Parts: sequence; C-alpha cells; structure tokens
Amino acid sequence: MPLLLSLIATLSDIMGGVLFMRPIFSKIDNRYILGIASGIVISASFFELLPEANIETNSQYVALGFFLFYLVEKIVMLHSCGEKECDTHSVGWVAAFGMATDNIIDGVGIAVGYFTAPKIGFVITLAVILHEIPQGITTAMLMKKANFKPKYIFLTLFMAGIMYPVGAYLSRFIPHEFYKITIAFVAGTFLYIGTSDLLTEAHRTFNIKVVLSVLAGALIPLLLETLV
Repeated sequence: MPLLLSLIATLSDIMGGVLFMRPIFSKIDNRYILGIASGIVISASFFELLPEANIETNSQYVALGFFLFYLVEKIVMLHSCGEKECDTHSVGWVAAFGMATDNIIDGVGIAVGYFTAPKIGFVITLAVILHEIPQGITTAMLMKKANFKPKYIFLTLFMAGIMYPVGAYLSRFIPHEFYKITIAFVAGTFLYIGTSDLLTEAHRTFNIKVVLSVLAGALIPLLLETLV
C-alpha cells in the first residue's frame, strides 16, 4: 500500500505539468489551489503528524525539518507560485536536485506514516498531492520560459515524481524506533511548506475566496480522519 500511495503521489508532479500545458489553465486562478493545499498541509501537521511525533521529546526534529527546507528552498529558489509570472526562480540541476530531495523525504513520510497508522499515510499522501500539483505547475512554467521542449519538461517532472517510490522503498531501512522522529521531521517540513511557501504565495493580495479555500483545506484532514 505505501508503494501504491507513493505512485499516486508521482502522478501529482506530472499532473501539474499537464494542467499547465492545457489552454484552460490560463482561466484557473492558481491561488485557490495553493490555498486548499496550504490548509491541508498545515492541518495535517497539527492534527495528525504532531500528535504522533511524541513532540515532548522530538521537537528538535520538527525544527530541523522546518529550517532544513528553508535552506533548500533558498538555495534552489524553486517553490509554488500563485501568479502566472514568478519573480525570482532558477531552473537547472540544482533545482532538480532540490525537488528530488523534497520528494524522497515525502515518500519516506508516506510509508512511515502508513506503517505507524494507515490514516496518517493517507493524510500525508493527500497533503503531498495537493502541494505538488502547484509545484509541478511552477516547474513547467519556468522550464517553458527557459525554452525547454515539452518532452523535457515532462521527463523532469517524471524523474522528480519517481523519487516518491524511492523514498517509500528507503523507509524499509528505518528502524521502527525512529518512526516518531521521522514523522516529527516530516511535520516540520510540512509546516514550512504550508506557511512560508503555499500560504504566502496564495496571499500575495487579499482575497476572501482564498481565505475560504485555506479553511476548507484545513477541514479535509479532519474529515478524512472520520472516514478512515
């Protein structure tokens, strides 16, 4: 099941490129997607991951995940963009490496979360899918601006997406006693992605519909918990 969930996450990277390549994309306000994604990622951290992470003893790993992803984002300068144009980004091997690292950690999180409790694995997968679609859109946007051909854009997204199953496979080498540490680390990365990346981009200008999108996204993990 973790491998299947990670493969579903792989499709989210590719889906971002597909959405960007479709003419209908120009009519979609990407801020709503970012708003829903930020709500899901932040809510999943607070209500699912942190309670399972034994936060009293593992708070340092939450901070490690948060600040490590801060450094990765600032080094590769690649994040989800809520506007049709992004101000400062780079596309290259460094950015691709950053995406791959992000996805490997997410893949590990999906598997470890599922082994800890299936509902946590499902919630992490949902959060990953929702925050990777806008990132896939951004990647396709930037690569197109850099005059990459569509086949190279999709190859890059596929190679980044395949890192989820790689991460899920690597999780088998993580001892069970390190599961809570791993979940704490993933919670930290989600808090950074949700607050600094997705939420900031969604709210470049005030929009009440975006606010409602964030709140709606925050309710989804709670709803999923009642169903799983």
